[in-house]
Order: sequence, then C-alpha cells, then structure tokens
Amino acid sequence: MTRYICNPLPLPYRYQVKECGKNDVRMFREAADPTLIRFKDYFYLFVSMSGGYWYSKDLYDWRFKETPELPNYDYAPDVHEVNGRVIFSASRGDKPCTFYASADPLNEPFAPVASPFVFWDPALFQDDDGRLYFYWGCGNEHPLWGVGMCADTFEPIGERVAVMKARHDIHGWERIGENNQNPHDHPYIEGAFVNKVNGKYYLQYSAPGTEFNVYANGVYVADMPLGPFEYQRHNPFSSRPGGFITAAGHGSTVQDFDGNWWHIASMRISVNEIFERRLGLYPCDFDADGIKHCNQHFADYPYALPEGKRGDIGRTAPVWNLLSYNKEAAASSHQAGHGPEMGTNEDIQTWWAPDPIDAAPWYQLDLGSVCRVHAVQVNFADHQTIPPADWHDPSIVTYGRRIYQDLGGITFLLEGSATGADWVTLKDSRHAPRDNPHDFVVLDGAQDFRFVRISHISREAAGAAAISGLRVFGMGNGTPPAKTGAIKTERSDGGMDVFLSWPPSKGADGYNVRYGIAADKLYNSWQLFGKNELNLSFLNKGTDYYIAVDSFNENGVTAGDVLRV
Repeated sequence: MTRYICNPLPLPYRYQVKECGKNDVRMFREAADPTLIRFKDYFYLFVSMSGGYWYSKDLYDWRFKETPELPNYDYAPDVHEVNGRVIFSASRGDKPCTFYASADPLNEPFAPVASPFVFWDPALFQDDDGRLYFYWGCGNEHPLWGVGMCADTFEPIGERVAVMKARHDIHGWERIGENNQNPHDHPYIEGAFVNKVNGKYYLQYSAPGTEFNVYANGVYVADMPLGPFEYQRHNPFSSRPGGFITAAGHGSTVQDFDGNWWHIASMRISVNEIFERRLGLYPCDFDADGIKHCNQHFADYPYALPEGKRGDIGRTAPVWNLLSYNKEAAASSHQAGHGPEMGTNEDIQTWWAPDPIDAAPWYQLDLGSVCRVHAVQVNFADHQTIPPADWHDPSIVTYGRRIYQDLGGITFLLEGSATGADWVTLKDSRHAPRDNPHDFVVLDGAQDFRFVRISHISREAAGAAAISGLRVFGMGNGTPPAKTGAIKTERSDGGMDVFLSWPPSKGADGYNVRYGIAADKLYNSWQLFGKNELNLSFLNKGTDYYIAVDSFNENGVTAGDVLRV
C-alpha cells in the first residue's frame, strides 16, 4: 500500500514553558535542528527541545524514546556513527561540551566519553578511512570551523580551520530578515553537516535566521574533509520561502535502505515565540553534475513515499491538489481577529480560535461542489495556552525552561459529507487521543465530499483548541488554470534580487515560481497564493538564472515557459 507524507511531519511536538523576560512566560511547541541518521536497522531522529529521540524503520512510523541521561536542554543535537557506536553531542556555551556514546541506543543508555571544549551546533563526520572530523559554529560574526579529531578520545588533532563564512554581500539568500529585507545586518551562519558522495565532501550550513521565512540550507563542496570548500552554484539547496508553512533550514541529509536521499530541516511558525518550529522531510538527490538539490515544489502538500528506488525526484506538481484554499468556512464561534477564514488562508501563522465559553466548538468547510477527497491535514495552533501550575518547580526547570513529555492528547471527530446532511466519519480520536498537532488523515479510498467538518475538539493542555489549517486534498471538478502570460523582470541589488510580475492567469489560485542555474535545473521554488508578482531575493551575484512561473488551482498545475534572466 502506498504511504503518503505531508509536511510538517505529524509528530507529537513537545510543549515547553520558557521564561522570555520579566513577567513574560510563554508556552509553545518546539522541534528544530534535526539530525537524522541511519544506524543498523533503524533511522534515528534527534531534535532540539524534545527530551529524547524518535526512531523508525521506514521514515513513516515513528516511536519516541526518552533520554534522561543526555543534556536534553542543549540545542542542536548531533548524532553520528563512529566506530560502530552512536555518538551524541549538543551545544553548550558555559563549559566544555560532552560527547556521549551508545552501541545500541534502543537498549543501552548513552554514557559520557569525553568533554573536549566549548562548541555550538556540532557535527561529526567519519571518513571511509576511519579518520574523524568535527565541524561547529553558530553566530553572526564568526565562520564555521573544522578540525581533525581522535576517534578514540575525541580530542582535536591539529589546528582548527575556517571552512566557510557568511557572504551576504554576494549571496542574496543569506541576507537576514523576512524576505531577506534587512541586508545590512549580519546573518546567522550555523548548522554544519557533512556528507561524502562520489568522493566529494558536501558541507551544508544554514542562514540567515530561524525565525524568517527565508531560513534555508546552503552547501559548499570540497575534495578533502577540511577543504578548501567551494560554493556550489546552485544554492540554497533547501528552501521554502512561501506556502502554508515556510522555511527549510538547519537540518541533515541521509540515504535510506533503498539508496534514496532525504533532507530533513526546520520549518518556522514563530508566533508564540521565535523558536516555535516544526520539521519537514524532503526528497533529495545529487544530479549528474554532482549538484545537491531537494524537491520542495509544493513542499507542504502530500507526496508518496517511494517503494524501492525513487523515480519522481523531478516532479513539479503534487499528487493531490489543495481543495480548501479560501473556501467558505463556518464555525460555532470565534474570537476577534481569529475568524473562520483564518483556517483556510494557507498561512500557519494565523488561525481560527473559538470563543473561550464555547463548550462544543466545531468548524466546517464548504468546498463549493462535490470533489474527490483523498486526504485531510488538521493543523492545531497554540492559542492562549496556559502553563501548568507546577512549571516553575526549581528541581525540574533548566535554563529557565521546562520540556513536557506528555500533556495529554488532542481529540476530535473529523467527518465528510456530499450533502451536508449525511456524514461519514474520517477519523474519531475521542477514545484514543494522540498528541499530534499536525494530524494527517489519508482516506482508505477517495470519497466524494462537498463538506468537511471537525467537532468534539478538545485537548488536555489548557487553552483554546485553535485550527491554523483544515487542509483538504484531492481532485477538483474543473480544469487547471490558464498558462502564465509574459513575465516582466527587473534585476537589482547587484543581481541578488529580481522583481517578477505577470498578468493574472484565469482560474489560478496561485503560482509556483521555479528557478535555477540552468533550464533543466529549476530546483528551487517560491509558492504564492493570490499574488502575481514576487521580489525573488534568493539570487547569487554573477549568476545567470532561468525562471518558470507555473499556475495552479484545485484542478492541477499548468507549467509556464522557461525564461532566462
């Protein structure tokens, strides 16, 4: 049976309570800076502020294991296999960081093995010859560093070298700010991770900052583990600046058991707190020219996991279309500024929230006509979430924060109807609650619905049960939109920006702007809803680009012509 994934990944992201300042205590979910590795028969996923790790045999079914023996409040955990053991480390600025080891993480606790020096955003890499290397760095003033390391003692060998630094004067996507609009501030360069493919060393890094929609991953390539590294012409290789949930920075890249490459990265919400983040998993590959790239076209729509060797790395359209964008929504009640329309506007930073006195909240969509529905994604938002009374217990709080492993599940009844009178149950979690703020429900078979509703909504964490997106996927009854017309271009800021505009395409809900360094390498994209212009701010100086603007709606995608800029 084909299995489908829809980003953000449907994991039980952990709540934490954090002191952000005097009389400023916030409660939100966070998971970011993911390191995903394959070790023996499992994939292991370590993520910041999660109190443990997830493991899986297939990148689909994930189970969680707590790790009380590890420094779970230290950011950016790194795990790598070194000489048959999984080695863990994480960031700490006040004293030397510790490496921990386990030869069997599922059955053997991690034990400390060395504490060599202070570092932030660590990344180990063991070469084919057994030599070990270490990379680290996070900040807006310093480069990323690399050094040889003893695989037995984890002590540095030789002097550290600067392996890369920020170049926001020539790399448009490294400029800080929403849509890269603060060009004079220095970006944060962080998140080192190394892969070796076909004899080349790929050093990935993140910029410009985790709270921005343009948070992305770039890569340098070298013939030796410590360089010199050369900037890959196609950069960033991972980005998601537009769409329902944006950003695709600070992550890792792994090969599965069938030889397929995957990239996992941090996606942002950043409403309740700038570190309010989620995870996205994307197909990744290295083309015939050795260029590392991801397929992130429609990156928060469903896609099928490959059965064996992947064959769709070049897809430019989703398997199912979005049926719910800006469709008529009704609800039992709503708070000011959080009306029903906030659940269909394809923006995870806004949401519908029921009135606090609404004892039986419900939310309903009218798709406008009967459509073939294949899947529904239910995205819950944290609105006015209240910390538990014991959150400030000094014996538990670390660094002014506390991670909660279990605050109970979310319950709801999800239904569909063709008429609005006879309802079919799609999911009923009332008797088996699960703490999943981004639940993804794939129907056993496509069904014909016009209405989709969710009711009996509750959660054990105190606060309103809000919805940032009730997203319905399937096939509409009409035709794809008209092809995009002539595109006007105006390149500026030394070539790092290009302003694009085009006439609206009849029937279009939005546009997917694909671009890249060659007509057959349009690997990057920027998805827009309801707009027919874009200041594309991700370009590198001195590089020619090729651009296509595809139009899309609930019936399909119409590819645009490729234009050289």
